[in-house]
Amino acid sequence: MEVNGEYGHDRDDGVTTKVVQLTSALTYGIIDPLDIILGIPYQHIRIEDSEGVTKGDGASDLSLELKWRFYEQDGLSFALKSGVTLPAGDDEKGLGSGKVTYHLFFIGTKEMKPWTFHLNLGYIRNENKRDERKNLWHASLATTVEVVKDIKVVGNIGIQRHADRNINIDPAFILGGLIYSLSENFDIDFGVKGGLTKPETDYSVLAGITWRF
Repeated sequence: MEVNGEYGHDRDDGVTTKVVQLTSALTYGIIDPLDIILGIPYQHIRIEDSEGVTKGDGASDLSLELKWRFYEQDGLSFALKSGVTLPAGDDEKGLGSGKVTYHLFFIGTKEMKPWTFHLNLGYIRNENKRDERKNLWHASLATTVEVVKDIKVVGNIGIQRHADRNINIDPAFILGGLIYSLSENFDIDFGVKGGLTKPETDYSVLAGITWRF
């Protein structure tokens, strides 16, 4: 069980956008290399411009994913994660796409104690009612290192195709954070994400918990 919160703040051409997102995810191992993941997100959006303030809040689109780890040997593993999102959010308030979307990610992981590296390459079929691009891609590289017992430092850098057809600069980000293991089965984490290109949110603050049972 994971519960993650994120506060994002962005200012562009006199428009300030503040987004608070809370996501709960439950992962269950069907068999040893195959997991099913249910994600339930909630969003609060506040947009401020010269004409006033616009707000929207509520449940966003639900996600259902399968993760298959098809190779694992000598600290190297490969996995595929496929999934769909279901239009549970109100697309008129910016809380969802209004249609069923689907995605497929390739995940490569290499463990070299105390370091671990993760490569994510993905395709998203962005079906929507907002005239956005339907074919999106994602690429990111992350690493974790245990600096002292029960504390890991996390770094992540990535880029994704912009959904807006009128924007040709893709949002790219860099993220840094910490994971503290209170016990073998319970972690808390905190991080800060910054935008590397203008379309990306200026900065985000993230926090979460993970409970394994």
